[in-house]
Amino acid sequence: MLQFTKTTKSHHISSHSKKNQQGITSWIMVLFAVALILVSIIVSTLTYRFSYRKGYHEAIEEAKISSDGVELNAEGLKSIQLENEIIKNEAEAAKQERDITLKNLADLRTKLEEQTVTNLQLQQTLDIYGKTIAKQGGIPLEIIGAKIEPLPENAFEYRFDVLKLAKDGAPRTLRPKMQLLNDTSFVEIPLQPSSYNIAGVARIRGRFIMPKGFRPLQVKLILSAGGEELEQLYNWRFGKRKNNIPLSLAEMPDTDQRPITND
Repeated sequence: MLQFTKTTKSHHISSHSKKNQQGITSWIMVLFAVALILVSIIVSTLTYRFSYRKGYHEAIEEAKISSDGVELNAEGLKSIQLENEIIKNEAEAAKQERDITLKNLADLRTKLEEQTVTNLQLQQTLDIYGKTIAKQGGIPLEIIGAKIEPLPENAFEYRFDVLKLAKDGAPRTLRPKMQLLNDTSFVEIPLQPSSYNIAGVARIRGRFIMPKGFRPLQVKLILSAGGEELEQLYNWRFGKRKNNIPLSLAEMPDTDQRPITND
């Protein structure tokens, strides 16, 4: 019995010890849970304060940027207004220039039309005169103007105005030749073009290079047209040199097509 009682008592102590351990464990768990809650509260508080400060500073910076942007926009607006004013003035000036140009073109067009009408009227009159003269026997071959002028690079420009009107008023083929003569020899200058149609006035124009070392004393012009031939001698002499002549032949304008005058 006594041994049996010992065993029972030992069992009772063991059960009571287990209950004490379980109670301690529960308290530890509770304390741990409380600690976690406290830690969570502290972390949340710190996080909130950090976020608040960060947001506050960002708001201040954003306000600064917005304020700077307002000032920048104001300055930009002044610059844009100035540029617009400049563009407006330039556009107004361009419009005025356009209007002046259009007016000048309109005036030029009117003058050109008037000149065209005048030329047509003059041509009509000349045709009538030509037909009348042709019926009266026409006009024989005649040189009505001749001129040779010096150019750069030992070149010369020749101009001859020739008149002929056949009895029937129809054009004839004019073939000119030109020779340069001195005391002992002559040089024939090839003319381009070599022939012209003539039914009134033909204008023979061209240029040539003086042969090296040749000094002409006279110029002979030989013409043939419609069965007629004509020779004319001119003394070679230097007249007054023209002003504003280019330094090179390549810079010279085309041959002068104006009628030859005595000036």
